[in-house]
Amino acid sequence: MNPTQPAVRHIVHVHYHGLTPGDPRYPQVLDVIATISARAQALPPDAAIADLTGAERYFERGPEGLAQLIRLRTLAWTGVPATIGAGSSLMLASMAAAVTEPGGITVVDDTDQAIVAFLHPRPVAALPGVGPATARTLTHHGLQTVGDIARTPLATLQRLLGAAAGRRLHERALAHDPRSVTPHALPKTTTVSHAFDRDELNPDEQHRAVLALTHQLGSRLRGDHAVARTLNLTVHYADRTSTSRTRTLPEATAHTPSLTRTATALFEALGLQRARVRAITLTGELGDVAGATHQLTFDPDDNNAYRIEAAADLARRRFGPHAVLPAALARRGDRR
Repeated sequence: MNPTQPAVRHIVHVHYHGLTPGDPRYPQVLDVIATISARAQALPPDAAIADLTGAERYFERGPEGLAQLIRLRTLAWTGVPATIGAGSSLMLASMAAAVTEPGGITVVDDTDQAIVAFLHPRPVAALPGVGPATARTLTHHGLQTVGDIARTPLATLQRLLGAAAGRRLHERALAHDPRSVTPHALPKTTTVSHAFDRDELNPDEQHRAVLALTHQLGSRLRGDHAVARTLNLTVHYADRTSTSRTRTLPEATAHTPSLTRTATALFEALGLQRARVRAITLTGELGDVAGATHQLTFDPDDNNAYRIEAAADLARRRFGPHAVLPAALARRGDRR
């Protein structure tokens, strides 16, 4: 390698199977990655990424050999099977993992030819940051694949999507992804999920699920004397893909109406139309309850809402979680 050229990065995206939110095995699988690389980042509840650059020399293995070592150690030490994608950037590793069969490994070589051969045939929705609304706009204008985007002039993409979004999408289609793995302590979170009995197409039922999740999350937070400072909403689709959106709350809170407003805004921002939704997950990153503040108002309805919420929590603790429900959830004898 020419010493004047930057070293090629080797990133792996590991997806763990069978882990549920709060699973005690998740910290264990992270410990396995730590035996290979100190530069690992948690993606709870069931994934992680790691920068293996430099580990090849120590372990005398290439990216595929290191991925095999991670998979083998994870299964042997924790009993958790893993699917792994590897590439020279976070984006390529994540996309490789997304197209890999469960338990398999896909490595995108760092040559220009290999990257183009892998990236360009992918549908536009496979690019990180392309949600259903953006995908519809692109396909409506004849841009079906990542290769189509790469061959489209930047100015055209910016007219379609806006200056910043068009530039970001153009760079990713050309495999430019400067993001780095950022090691950090696993944040304390609490997660609630709703799986539909069948792939759900009805937007009203999807919104009801989001409403149910915010009430469940708020009740759990208040019961644990905790508050959420950030919400992450993930929608899982019938084709095994998913879309996530994250937003920081105006103030750390466990107040259900505040959680509902933010979660609903996240869901509506996805712009889903006739999407086949299989499940929805809502995760709250916990903040310091001692430092949480509540903006005082002169509106008596605001204080009444907190008192009503406390009374409803008391009724649920005494008579069960379905003792008090919003009308939208209580109809048809719903007993989720």
